[in-house]
Amino acid sequence: MFSSDFLITSLIVVLMPGTGVLYTISIGLFEGKRQSIFAALGCTLGIIPHLGAAILGLSAIMHTSAIAFQIVKIIGVVYLLYLAYAMWKSTGSVEINKDKTHKKGIEIAIHGFLINILNPKLSIFFLSFLPQFVQENETSVLVQMLLLSGMFMLMTFIVFIFYGVFSSHSKELIVSSPKVLDKIKKAFSIFFVLLSAKLAFSDK
Repeated sequence: MFSSDFLITSLIVVLMPGTGVLYTISIGLFEGKRQSIFAALGCTLGIIPHLGAAILGLSAIMHTSAIAFQIVKIIGVVYLLYLAYAMWKSTGSVEINKDKTHKKGIEIAIHGFLINILNPKLSIFFLSFLPQFVQENETSVLVQMLLLSGMFMLMTFIVFIFYGVFSSHSKELIVSSPKVLDKIKKAFSIFFVLLSAKLAFSDK
């Protein structure tokens, strides 16, 4: 079922630095290890609608409907710009609060969820990605795609946790330098702006 080609390709795709990866790293760096797990969870859950759309064939509608694609894309661009603004605005405060609440974790997970669900290209990606690994003379296509999707999500969650935990430990190396931390926050805000521009000018 899970061929080496699928596992290797999926790992490469998951490891590629994208919006979700940058978000998880930023949370790990500025909020801590525990909070980065919430970010990883939110980003992982955010791909479920896209996987579901690919499995059910609904992403074909997104692919053929320019209006639907543009609406979702615009919302995604605006949200990324909001994240960039929030990150830039927070650069004046470099204190790292170790007392995080469960509510804060939920908010972080929701932001991660929205980041991925508002990227319309994910639906199209999964529509073209998953069918390549469906094998003939195996279980039903639906079951295979569900299993492949589950494995992809598991890999995403594990890799994102690694990114978040690694960045949270790296925080200790720079926490003594508020100026460096402030510059890193500004750098992340710029990255989110660049990602929003990339999404804004992307085609189907």
